[in-house]
Amino acid sequence: MRYKLGAGLVVAALLAAPLILYPVFLMKVLCFCLFACAFNLLLGFTGLNSFGHAAFFGGAAYVAGWALRDAGLPVEAGLVLAVLFAALTGLVVGWLAIRRQGIYFTMITLALAQMLYFVFLQAKFTGGEDGLQGIPRGRLLGLIDLSQDLHLYYLVLALTVAGFLLVVRAVHSPFGQVLKAVRDNEARAVSLGFHADQIKLLAFVLSAALAGLAGALKALVLGFATLSDVHWAMSGLVVLMTLVGGVGTLTGPVVGAILIIALEDKMGEIGSALADLTRIEWFRSLGDSVTMVLGLIFVLCVLLFRRGLVGELVAWWQSRRAAASG
Repeated sequence: MRYKLGAGLVVAALLAAPLILYPVFLMKVLCFCLFACAFNLLLGFTGLNSFGHAAFFGGAAYVAGWALRDAGLPVEAGLVLAVLFAALTGLVVGWLAIRRQGIYFTMITLALAQMLYFVFLQAKFTGGEDGLQGIPRGRLLGLIDLSQDLHLYYLVLALTVAGFLLVVRAVHSPFGQVLKAVRDNEARAVSLGFHADQIKLLAFVLSAALAGLAGALKALVLGFATLSDVHWAMSGLVVLMTLVGGVGTLTGPVVGAILIIALEDKMGEIGSALADLTRIEWFRSLGDSVTMVLGLIFVLCVLLFRRGLVGELVAWWQSRRAAASG
């Protein structure tokens, strides 16, 4: 009953949010929430630390932008094409990368992602360093005008929730139990008859496809796709979101994405408020020092919150219940 009540309150808050906050900012947050959940499926539940997920996120953004602006395809076709691109790219990258483990897996994904970065840098349809500008929002099903922020918000919300529920379903399915078995003890999982490489490849493709959906939605919301979307720094950003929120938790990446994106967008306002409150003018420069602040948050998280914010909260709650029942 408490779970249903909490879920109902969250849904009500999400539906009412664009009436209170700026819809474009909310849509950007939702896109990164989906991106972080997609990455967490790989890192948190499969134990694979990819440092090349920006290739799927940014690559799908470029494909969606090209499909909508240059090819003149409808919104639905553009999103599907972008997700297919991300899934196929994930299939190739995953097939090559899962042959190695640990840091070698991470480095292979990074190297392949950077190769795609230079492809997008040189390709004519991407606009090079100028990026792909002027991506139209179009009409959903030919009827709903997505140039209206409110209409687009509810589309992004629906797809983000659907992606999150897909991750939840996958984690709690027999497939998810095998993922955890491979993560915890791959040799034992293989001895039980499971094909670990196939399981990891399937998880990689699913994660890539959801990351591609997030990137395509971001391009649709903001109206452009740039090289920063496929740069390795974007892969590092989603790693930071997942670690801050809590690796291996379902809601941790969501919390981490909200915190990081809010800090990136509102750091200038926060710095001005702190300067007015403390009379220390240095705080006004925080808006230009977002990277430093995010780095400090990462260090504090690693030192003080090893499980992430949600992970530490869950551990505290479980210990409290254990103490009460004991």
